[in-house]
Amino acid sequence: MPVKIRLQRHGKKGKPFYWVVAADARAKRDGRYLEKLGTYNPNTNPATVDINVDNAVKWLENGAQPTDTARTLLSYRGVLLKHHLNGGVKKGALTQEDADKKFDAWLEEKAAKIQAKVDGLSKEEADARAAALAAEKAVNEKRLADAKALEEEAAAEAAAAEAEAAAEETEAAEEAAPEATAEAASEEGEAPAEEAEDKA
Repeated sequence: MPVKIRLQRHGKKGKPFYWVVAADARAKRDGRYLEKLGTYNPNTNPATVDINVDNAVKWLENGAQPTDTARTLLSYRGVLLKHHLNGGVKKGALTQEDADKKFDAWLEEKAAKIQAKVDGLSKEEADARAAALAAEKAVNEKRLADAKALEEEAAAEAAAAEAEAAAEETEAAEEAAPEATAEAASEEGEAPAEEAEDKA
């Protein structure tokens, strides 16, 4: 029976989630499988790949053929490297301890690379958030400055209107004052004439 290591699609529409399985090549894509080897979630950044390395190596050693995508995922988790090192141990090219050391060193290096990518993404996200905050702050400051300018302009207009009203009042008062003095003078001139007439 030809065995394939391949992906089975799960999840929902627009949010796929895959199982990595060893299955009969004649079975349906999402049908019966022989063993579930791990999961693959492409919705996260970076993608989450969780694979049982020992079981996957066992299937590879028994002749299972991975599909292209499954091969990429197995390589990402070091399954192909371990399979290769186990072949070297069987041939006597290196000891099991040396193979384990090489595999552990590779795992540490891979974990460091993944962590560096996560840190870079979180830093980019923080920078983007800071830039958005700065832009929003600038917009708010501009809005406040515009509002203040409008208030100052309205206050200046009100002061100008008050000054005009005061000027008009003083002009009216000045115009009324000569008329009042003329009236008073005319009244005073009439009163002495009347007094003179009385005396005569």
